[in-house]
Amino acid sequence: MEVRADAFAVDAACSGNPGPMEYQGIDLATGARAFHYGPVKGTNNIGEFLAIVHALALCWQKGWHHKTIYSDSYNAILWVSKGKCKTTLERTPQTEQLFQIIERAENWLRTHQYCNPIVKWETKKWGEVPADFGRK
Repeated sequence: MEVRADAFAVDAACSGNPGPMEYQGIDLATGARAFHYGPVKGTNNIGEFLAIVHALALCWQKGWHHKTIYSDSYNAILWVSKGKCKTTLERTPQTEQLFQIIERAENWLRTHQYCNPIVKWETKKWGEVPADFGRK
């Protein structure tokens, strides 16, 4: 399988676990950043999950129902398919805003029938996902 240009690549970065977390989506056709969120206190897996849902919601809003979304996170892809962010992050006053965003994302998944393909980015074949923050 080749990488499709009509796609978003998404990724998250987190300094520590938990720690300052952010995510972004890159339009593969143009190389431009389509969206960015953070940093907020969170985990990498939460960021990966939210990045996919953010891409899905943007595609829905724009009518791009067949645009592919690439993520290098098995966990996030699984969480999105189940409609639930299975984080073990503790809900505290510091993380409350993030938990509200998670709940909004889970609600979006419950209330929308998307058909965008969500594809695992094959790092060994294709190199780092284009949305990578380059902090490894």
